Parts: sequence; structure tokens; C-alpha cells
Amino acid sequence: MDVSEYLKRAKVQASSTAVVDAQRRLWAVLDEAKKASLPATPSALNRVYLFKVPKLSADGSCSLHDELDPTPYDLSTVLGGRTIRNSMSLVVLHSLVGEVARHGGIDWLGVYQARALPSGRALVKLAYEGVPSRAEFPLTEAFAKTSNNAAVGLSGTARVLADVQAHVQSGGAYYECDPKVRSEACLPVLADGGQVVGLIDAESPKPNFFDDEHLAMVVALALEVPHHFP
Repeated sequence: MDVSEYLKRAKVQASSTAVVDAQRRLWAVLDEAKKASLPATPSALNRVYLFKVPKLSADGSCSLHDELDPTPYDLSTVLGGRTIRNSMSLVVLHSLVGEVARHGGIDWLGVYQARALPSGRALVKLAYEGVPSRAEFPLTEAFAKTSNNAAVGLSGTARVLADVQAHVQSGGAYYECDPKVRSEACLPVLADGGQVVGLIDAESPKPNFFDDEHLAMVVALALEVPHHFP
């Protein structure tokens, strides 16, 4: 999918030129990531398959951001094992997310894939930079009432919040993973046919953080990651 079509489908207000510039930076990182060798030991692979997650409330509706689950989330159970293909996909995704987060000074950045789980269809976090956060977001209308991630995953329409506090105070729904977050860019990952296959979530402790330059970086990531999903 080209830049113009993505911006139109996802209803994102961003500069096509800025997105193309951001894509070029990502492609340079991608070339290096593809040349890299896979981690040689199971313990080294843990960094892409295992990650800490907060405990959830009893009904699963919110994260207890001050208390981590003692059992880390294991992506291999969702992806069907630690295969070479899965491992390479995750290594590349981590490289792309890391580059965008560092270059853009983005406090939290994660990429999710829409997958069919035994519990139902959900967004599954594959790679991220930042504090531990929820690993799965159910793709249901009920959950979408309180979650931007689920709402964007169902609609395919981006949501960019300049000020999370103002959004909540005005009655807007919001799933809080980190109380320090003040602005958020939640963008769909789209297949060539336009169907939602994933999500990019970017957050900052600064209000009005996602200006044209930062938003262009997130759009570039959303355009690149579906080519590397496991």
C-alpha cells in the first residue's frame, strides 16, 4: 500500500513527503537487520519472545500498572513455537520499533498483530520500547468502548489524541496502561486490500507531542511492519 492510499484509508493527517523521508530511514535499518545473525541460544532469544506484563484486574478490563505479573508473556505459545521464520520476524520488528522510538524520542512504542486466539480475535503485541504493558487487546465491540487500540483495530481509522487528560475529562474512552501518558497516536496496520492486520501504538508523557514529523515516523512504521509479521 502506498503512502497516499494509507493516509486516506486510515484517515491520518500527515505529510506524504515526511512519511517518505521516514520510510527511507527505516529501509536503511531494515537492510542492517536482515544481515544480522539470529541469537544463537535460547536465553538470547528470550529478549524477543518473552516480556514482562502488568497484572490485570480480576475482570481483565484494566492493567494494574504498579504490579507486574510474575509470569512473563511468551510469544512462542501464540506464534506456534520459536521457528527460524518467527525469530527473524521478531528480530526485524524489534529493530524497526527501536529505530523509530530512538530517532523520534517516543517514550512508548509498540507493534501489534491481529490474530485469532483460543479466547477470540485479539491484537497481540510483538515488539515494543518502553515500560511493560498489556500483551493482548480483545478485538470486540465491548472492549472497544474503553480501548483506543481495540477501537482502531475494529474500525481501521486512526486515533490521535493531542491531550489524553482533556480527552478523558470530556468523556472520551481510554484504556490506561501508564498514568504518565499525555498524548497518543494509535494507527492501524493495513493489508493491501485495506483490511486491518495490526496496530501501531505510540505514546508520550508530553501533550501535543505527535506533530507532523513524529506522526510521519509512526505512519512509516505502520506501512513497513506488515511485510515482517510472523
